[in-house]
Amino acid sequence: MTTDANAACESFMKTLKHEEIHRSEYRDLAEARSEIGTFLEKVYNQKRLHSAIGYVPPAEFEANLAAQKKEAAARQLSA
Repeated sequence: MTTDANAACESFMKTLKHEEIHRSEYRDLAEARSEIGTFLEKVYNQKRLHSAIGYVPPAEFEANLAAQKKEAAARQLSA
């Protein structure tokens, strides 16, 4: 694993622990998995800004990337 990837992984784990795990109490492993999954989908991917991708949420970054690819493909077809 490269240093950048390792740093990104460590940052993610710190965020997950600080913003979700340490602020919650789970009845069992199933509830922990469910709540952490909800946090990842609704907060981490939809709302939380990420410095590595231009301070936008991952969902917005991916939508912008898909739109750029679609525009590029359309330009290629019309050329």
